[in-house]
Amino acid sequence: MPWENTVLEVLRDPAVYGTLGAVLVAVSLELLRRRLQGNDMASPVDLNKQSIVLPGEERIHISAFTPDRKFIKYISEDRKTVYEAFIKGKSFDGNADCLGSCMQSGTVEYLSFNQVEVAAKEIGSGLIHLGLKPKADSLLGIYAQNRLEWGLTDVACVTYTITNVPLYDTLGPDVCSFVINEGKITMVACDTAKRIKAILEKASESPSLKVIIVMLPNEVTDEVKQLARESNVQLYTIQELRELGKKHMQEPSPPSPDDLYTVCYTSGTTGNPKGAMLTHGNIIAAGAGLEKACYPALVFEPGQVHLSYLPLAHMYERLNVLMMMMHGGKTAYYRGDVKAIIDDIKMACPSGFCSVPRLLNRVHDRITQGVNASNWFKRTIFGMAMKSKMADLQRGIVRNDTIWDRLAFKRIQAIMGGKLQVVFSGAAPLSPEVISFLRCVLGCPVLEGYGQTESAVISTLTLPGDHATGQVGPPLPCCEIKLIDVPEMEYYAKDDQGEICFRGPNIFRGYLNNPEKTKEALDEDGWLHSGDIGHWLPNGTLKITDRRKNIFKLAQGEYLAPEKIETVYGGCPLIDQVWVYGDSLKSYAVSIAVASAETLPRWASKQGISGSVQELCRNKKVIDGVLADMTRVGKEAGLKSFEQVRHLHLHHEPFEIDNGLMTPTQKLKRAALRKYFAEELKALYPDES
Repeated sequence: MPWENTVLEVLRDPAVYGTLGAVLVAVSLELLRRRLQGNDMASPVDLNKQSIVLPGEERIHISAFTPDRKFIKYISEDRKTVYEAFIKGKSFDGNADCLGSCMQSGTVEYLSFNQVEVAAKEIGSGLIHLGLKPKADSLLGIYAQNRLEWGLTDVACVTYTITNVPLYDTLGPDVCSFVINEGKITMVACDTAKRIKAILEKASESPSLKVIIVMLPNEVTDEVKQLARESNVQLYTIQELRELGKKHMQEPSPPSPDDLYTVCYTSGTTGNPKGAMLTHGNIIAAGAGLEKACYPALVFEPGQVHLSYLPLAHMYERLNVLMMMMHGGKTAYYRGDVKAIIDDIKMACPSGFCSVPRLLNRVHDRITQGVNASNWFKRTIFGMAMKSKMADLQRGIVRNDTIWDRLAFKRIQAIMGGKLQVVFSGAAPLSPEVISFLRCVLGCPVLEGYGQTESAVISTLTLPGDHATGQVGPPLPCCEIKLIDVPEMEYYAKDDQGEICFRGPNIFRGYLNNPEKTKEALDEDGWLHSGDIGHWLPNGTLKITDRRKNIFKLAQGEYLAPEKIETVYGGCPLIDQVWVYGDSLKSYAVSIAVASAETLPRWASKQGISGSVQELCRNKKVIDGVLADMTRVGKEAGLKSFEQVRHLHLHHEPFEIDNGLMTPTQKLKRAALRKYFAEELKALYPDES
């Protein structure tokens, strides 16, 4: 990847490390600095008591920022909705940059707040003229990757209280049709011909669909026009929509905090996805809680920059953009190619970098590989620099202005834009090793958040100044958290272990047109049941340890339902039993399968391979052949690529009640399997590059 190669080049550049004399001087100065330097990231709360336990059996934890239990609902009285947040951002300077696009020319072309407001009014007025009604829970589908038109459409929606419903490619055309039908969506905004055709080809199954707004006029091909005519769906380019809006201009119809902001569909693990209904008040509360918890590592202010590349179809990125907008900051949309993301970073020079473990793991791995491939001198300097910065971490110090930064890390920091104040990681756990590494190399806090779509994406955050790893911080000041007993897994709240439940103003309203699933997620007292197992640490922070349901999340954020995948793989004739396992620090699933003592030897014989079943299970050609057949079965059954297991261990003995791997009702004992095959699982997860 180009950006990874750039990192390697930096590590090969002798100028990064200076001369031997400079190094000796640097060591002396650094030792002196560390003797004089104190903790430069003092937290406003006691890091030994980051949450408060309320009296009572439920052992509810609240943020140390809100000892009076008055949860933060908004930053200020004039920012209670996303629309008010935009207007507040504009009030700092209407001519300041707001939303922009990274260009092939190497620059970012921005629209000002004033220009965004004009465009939003034209788009919104055009949508109303075509039939959407303000404040009537009108739903507008958005099927596009991150781009300026996405942002303009979003601002248009909040200006006229129109609820947007993001669609995304991994849902697939069938599920997109399901979403359109469930929400009775009449209009969808699309960017490319590919996405437009995916919608139109299923239009016969979506009778409510009447209009498609085309964000990129050049994508209106003859084929698209023909499909639209056959489907009785009208096409309007966004320019045509704006012209309609100019002719039929409407006064803004601002939302209230209780009005719907978005319906965000979860990716789903079995069956159709669920549409989480989030209000303006929900996401504003999450943003307010985040801002309070970030201080003093990050003070949101006008002029700051966010690079938008994480999918806008998910709440994580929606919150990122909101935080910039409401403080007069600017958002630059990437060019659409993650492989070239480093060039976009250099263009935008973001103040914060919001990412996911998979990408951050690659940054760590590529830098490490570059160091290991360099000469003895460079490795020594890098090692000394890391040792010094790690020692600072132990003292609560994160900074980027040391001698070691100048010698070993400055060019790497420059590749990330040179202006990073903080790095956020979410969607899945980031390994402790990578967190500490990035804090040293980038010289800024790396904060890890935890939450769900249903909690407006975030409910906890590691606090600045706390550089311990393996935890996701205390509750944000916008919510409270409790753990409940899970006796079947031997987790009990009295022991500070159990299923994590959230309650507060950031918690969603429920699932669209799905009261049954809503009741499963939200109990009568307003607690959102996460399905995750947590453990309170002595300092009041939360550690995620397990999943209550047999569902796990991969490093890039996708959920997998192992039982569904195991059922599919059960159709492979070469195996008798199968267990699918996933590690949330890894980007793929693996499997332990019991070989069929009847069919595997016959198949192996046809391949010219002989031996006992036990010997066959150790044969790489056999393992590869069985894995290929499982993949074939999975593909035929419609498993997505990320649902397919990457590596396989073949076992010659069955999972049974007697060996403790099956329950009396013939269900897999997953915890026992994980312990029994611990060494095999390690081998199935070699270091990812």
